[in-house]
Amino acid sequence: MSGIVIYTDGSSRGNPGPGGFGAILISGSHRKEISQGYRLTTNNRMELMSVIAALELLKKPEQTVTIYSDSQYVVKAIEEGWLNNWLKTGFKGKKNKDLWLRYLKAANGHFIKFKWIKGHNNHPLNERCDELAVEAAQSNYLMIDEGFESEKE
Repeated sequence: MSGIVIYTDGSSRGNPGPGGFGAILISGSHRKEISQGYRLTTNNRMELMSVIAALELLKKPEQTVTIYSDSQYVVKAIEEGWLNNWLKTGFKGKKNKDLWLRYLKAANGHFIKFKWIKGHNNHPLNERCDELAVEAAQSNYLMIDEGFESEKE
């Protein structure tokens, strides 16, 4: 396996509600798990945040990255060009502009391929990401999803 492989998942206990994300980054024999919880957010935001947080950890430019996600929202936005259309229209009528712009910054310079994986289908790494996301959402250390909360005001 060459390049970096990332598995991601997001969770929201209510939509909106407390949420979290989990991700696993694999490069050769190295593996890193990350997660974070937020006090008020949505499932789609956490699915996207898991991808962003993982990409922001990459230290070298021009990495080949394969991202596995059970979020059709995230995968189709990239692979089917939805994001390009949203950029052209200034995200008119679309949510999560702040995170999509952050994704573009984190993804810049890398060679990224998204692959959809069916969630809750006994895939060990997807299941582990789900555990990380749920644990983060239920933790006592919840951050403020400023993009979501300011959008609601």
